[in-house]
Amino acid sequence: MTAVVVAERLSKWYGRRRAVADVSFSVEPGEVIGLLGPNGSGKSTIFRILTGYLAPSSGTAIVAGFDVVAQSLAMRREVGYVPEDAPIYDHMRVAEFLRFMAEVKGLRGAAIGRAVAAAASRLELDRVMAMPAGKLSRGFRQRVAIAQALLTEPKLLVLDEPTSGLDPHQVIAVRELIKSLAGAQTVLLASHVLTEIEKIATRTMILLDGRLLTADALGAAPDSLRLKLRVAGGEGALRAALRGVSGITAIAAEPGGEDEPRSYVLDGKRRAGLAADVATALAAAGLPVSALVEAPPDLEQVFLDLTRRPIAATA
Repeated sequence: MTAVVVAERLSKWYGRRRAVADVSFSVEPGEVIGLLGPNGSGKSTIFRILTGYLAPSSGTAIVAGFDVVAQSLAMRREVGYVPEDAPIYDHMRVAEFLRFMAEVKGLRGAAIGRAVAAAASRLELDRVMAMPAGKLSRGFRQRVAIAQALLTEPKLLVLDEPTSGLDPHQVIAVRELIKSLAGAQTVLLASHVLTEIEKIATRTMILLDGRLLTADALGAAPDSLRLKLRVAGGEGALRAALRGVSGITAIAAEPGGEDEPRSYVLDGKRRAGLAADVATALAAAGLPVSALVEAPPDLEQVFLDLTRRPIAATA
């Protein structure tokens, strides 16, 4: 299966400041990829390169089979782009704006009406099609922005901070919309909000200071390991039993009262046999274990672990 995006050693300089530093990654068809990083980490610059708005200072990027520099116009026909605070002409009615954007994207004749109707249905815009765009709520404006990006059924949809400035209900609606595109659409989305990326993306890349720290934050085995267990006996007895198990860095009781058996979360350094050593120590202490499982990696902890390393290395 041919990758929709292949970026190799992308760099971008603004004068003496390097915004993107030697970044390489690929995106397969149907993936929803989250690009996570603090403000100023290079997310928007990478998106502008992949959508043809900026040329890289060095490196190459192939999108939908086209080189973003040498074949920029052909590439843009295969990409739908929604920048942060996407511009929408407030004086135009929604239907008028979508028809205008369809023409700009090269659609002609009856294809315009079909594309607008399909996008409006997909984004649930039918009841606002006759309204001026300037009268829309921010949530509906974001839906219109995504609708215009989908008019040509692009192979790649690029969303830069798609939930920025939305209220909680609007955030949930846009999140569910993006999740509904998974599989049928290849999506690249940027955010600095960990919880949004975690709930939407099938894979997460992390950027810091223009450098790609990982192309699969949760797939790559982190240094840390989290275990969840349910065990009878007091917390003091559990802590005493696990004192001699090497690699455990934290023990926390989960909320839920003092009823037994009680659930705990153990954080530790990843090593072979840690879970088995925990079970053995608890059994030796006479503490019956009813559950002991490895928990999925925590995106927040992975992010903190990765982004602290460069700081520590230069300290």
